[in-house]
Amino acid sequence: MHMFSGKSSDTPATSSPNNSGIVGTRLPATNLFSDGMLIDLYVYLSESENSVNFSDSSSLAWYKENLKYGDWTSGDNSDGIFTHSISFPASEHLRNNGSIYIHVYVVKSGYNPDPNNKNKMFSKKYTASTSAQLNKYRKKRYKRTSNLLTGHTELTEEEIMKAETMKVETISYWHPNLTINIIHDFTQWTRGSVPPPVDEYVEFTAAGDGYKPILFLNTYWNLNREYVPVNESTQMLNLSLTFQPLTLFRWQMYAAQSMKQKWAGAGILDQLNRGDEDDEDQDTMKEMFLETSPYLLGLTAVVTILHSVFEMLAFKNVVSKMDLIFILCTDVQFWNNRKSLEGLSVRSVFFNVFQSLIVLLYVLDNETNFVIKLSCFVGLIIELWKITKVMDVSINYEKRILGIPLLTFKDRGTYVHSNTRVYDEMAFKYLGMAFFPLLGGYCIYSLFYHEHKGWYSFVLSMLYGFLLTFVRYGFIMMTPQLFINYKLKSVAHLPWRMLTYKALNTFIDDIFAFIIKMPTMYRLGCLRDDVIFFIFLYQVY
Repeated sequence: MHMFSGKSSDTPATSSPNNSGIVGTRLPATNLFSDGMLIDLYVYLSESENSVNFSDSSSLAWYKENLKYGDWTSGDNSDGIFTHSISFPASEHLRNNGSIYIHVYVVKSGYNPDPNNKNKMFSKKYTASTSAQLNKYRKKRYKRTSNLLTGHTELTEEEIMKAETMKVETISYWHPNLTINIIHDFTQWTRGSVPPPVDEYVEFTAAGDGYKPILFLNTYWNLNREYVPVNESTQMLNLSLTFQPLTLFRWQMYAAQSMKQKWAGAGILDQLNRGDEDDEDQDTMKEMFLETSPYLLGLTAVVTILHSVFEMLAFKNVVSKMDLIFILCTDVQFWNNRKSLEGLSVRSVFFNVFQSLIVLLYVLDNETNFVIKLSCFVGLIIELWKITKVMDVSINYEKRILGIPLLTFKDRGTYVHSNTRVYDEMAFKYLGMAFFPLLGGYCIYSLFYHEHKGWYSFVLSMLYGFLLTFVRYGFIMMTPQLFINYKLKSVAHLPWRMLTYKALNTFIDDIFAFIIKMPTMYRLGCLRDDVIFFIFLYQVY
């Protein structure tokens, strides 16, 4: 508890071998900076990651003396915050995709971070420092697109040339804001016993009896869309620096997020080519925290946790080890154990296969990251597996194409010898009468107003956009089932566990539709699914 509150605590001593091989006692270390101690702040800019040219006065970006460690009431607004803004010319090195680093030093007042300084003393013991790269590298993808009817494109000549010569370009980006946090905490840490991620930031003395305060360069609230590219035309760069104290608890929250991104970047997500979607998702989450009422955020968290609990309860319903691959689909058990198809829409299963195939082909055509591709592929496999549960599938060795035997599909008897098949055909007939005009209109709109790489990409993007806008995954695809329920005057045949999960997901979508910025059509799609769900409830009643 003391660790999170930022108050000092008595950390148990640990044993460690000394130089003679005898096990000794390792005592807790204390913060070398006492509460209220006067400190000086030095901030340098350098194109070197590991060194600073202290003799170059132009590299000193900010110097602030006689600050108090742990002072929460000073500053312009009496909140312990100090700010400083500078502008400096972008060097040729930076304009050519080079890097620039910030080096921050906090020393005991009267001391200097430069060991060779003749005017002020240098003390390694009372010098806390940190550094980081200020610019950020991101990949920009180029693709040649044009209007398929007119051949017109909104791409510049430079973008067209790059699309023909390269697919990806690494560009340096700059953000004008940076916050320097000094952690105000007096926890008695013991070397070797500091929990992660704190252990990567605490710097102990050689004897292990003291440690320096943590300096943290905080960029968490810098939105990715606020970064601007640095190129040959960039002449000046602006940088606004903020210096403020931070409690240990709040810093741990920031540090945990930084470590999460670090581990993801060094692991499989980075190796599998993470896309810009990750940055956009992070911006969306940050905006949600900044702009949304805490009460609504709390409600969202509770509902999401309940959803996770329901998903875990679904695990025990998987009937065999061979079915573990289908855990992601909550209605697998229903279809796996289903003996009769009376009252169920078989055509909806085939339409879901079509949807999953279009989504997979679309993400493959748009070079999405591997994780999303894998997710779409697994979803398609699940939908294909469902076909074997609603139809009799066999291999016809007598009919072959290029020597490959064909698959034959036959309706099951419980589906043929019931009114379900008739009602299913009627439902899709009426649904088609509504959807095909919409599909035609969307096709014309996309052809006239959107640019595409080619006709193949046009067909995929048109079908994907139509499915996303007018169909989407949700209750709307169960409208044929509504019609069958109405005709049969029964809902006993429905997979209620699966519907419960879908309902929960739908209401989570409703909440996020209010707190996250998204297209109006998507919000209308959430409302549309709510209407379908309440019709289901009315049929049950």
